[in-house]
Amino acid sequence: MITKEKPEKKKEVYAFGQHIPMSPDKARRVIDQIRGRSYEETLMILELISYRACYPIFKLVYSAASNASYNMSSKETNLIISKAEVNASTSTNKLKPRARGRSYPVKKSTCHISIGMRDISFDDEYGEVDSLKSLKKTRWRKKHTTTSYHSSEGIWDKK
Repeated sequence: MITKEKPEKKKEVYAFGQHIPMSPDKARRVIDQIRGRSYEETLMILELISYRACYPIFKLVYSAASNASYNMSSKETNLIISKAEVNASTSTNKLKPRARGRSYPVKKSTCHISIGMRDISFDDEYGEVDSLKSLKKTRWRKKHTTTSYHSSEGIWDKK
């Protein structure tokens, strides 16, 4: 007799934003701030940061949370952002009129943003608690090299 396995509950939900008219680097600047944080903390951060990229990301995070509440029937307090990516998309070329009847090409870049949210209450039930630090990107520290110079007046450092 063939037995069917019980389907697992979804652990992650996603929201995708495609062809958002902004530079991927400007969107990454905001995405790096919210990756690995809770849903409520993310909404506060996005409301307080004064970047133009915050509003489309805010809408995507809100959409991902509503997907989670509808599809997984989870509470917003248990959600964390497990995956946040920004990828470059197509760029549109426009012509800007210049002097003497000439034109100058202007490239308008667009990006794709994907937000993945995970319900941490499911992890507690199954014993698969991951550390939130693994979700964060590592930040590179700037290494300052100091050199000391000797002169007749004494030793002074230069950075």
